[in-house]
Amino acid sequence: MESLRDIVDAAAEGIFPPADGGTTVVAQHSPRDAGVLCFTAHSVVFTDEDPEWVRASLAATECDALSASMNPRFLAALMERTGRTSETIDAMLVASPLPGEPPLPLREIMDACHPRVVYARRRRDDVRVWTVDGGVLTTGRGIAGRLEVSVEVDEGVRQRGLGRALVRAARHLVAEPLWAQIAPGNARSVRAFQGAGYRPVGSEILLIPRQPRGDR
Repeated sequence: MESLRDIVDAAAEGIFPPADGGTTVVAQHSPRDAGVLCFTAHSVVFTDEDPEWVRASLAATECDALSASMNPRFLAALMERTGRTSETIDAMLVASPLPGEPPLPLREIMDACHPRVVYARRRRDDVRVWTVDGGVLTTGRGIAGRLEVSVEVDEGVRQRGLGRALVRAARHLVAEPLWAQIAPGNARSVRAFQGAGYRPVGSEILLIPRQPRGDR
């Protein structure tokens, strides 16, 4: 049976589920992550819940069938059933690694108590963090163990190309496809990633376990 990791790895190579309007339901790769990936005319729901419940809930959602897996009513039902929460639906992008050293003087943070490391470890494994004047670059293993990247740029140096330079530099640090999740409304970030060679492949929503208020 095809796993979530199989689907993610194939998508990184430009091989996608059939554009047949269908939905594939697969088990979670880890207890931490559940959610939905949407490709062209095909969705992938990754959850340890009963696949028949997922399919029945999708069929009962009052909307175009192609939109059901990202419809707020279905997602609310899935979060209620799983006891999970979420933040946003993201655009899903991927890029291949680049040879050579990164063209930025990156300094890796080894302090496990650094705020960026602590935050990233809530969502990812094998977290690594680098800094450069005005910015922070983070990589780690997220959905299905894929390698993911995120960046932060200080307010005072934004709109100068540092974000694009950071996400391109990240491609020199890895030996496998590098994934990014971006809120579609964050047009500046979308442009930065696309300008650095990341290509859009779909959308996703990650459902995460609810945390006690004191732990947030």
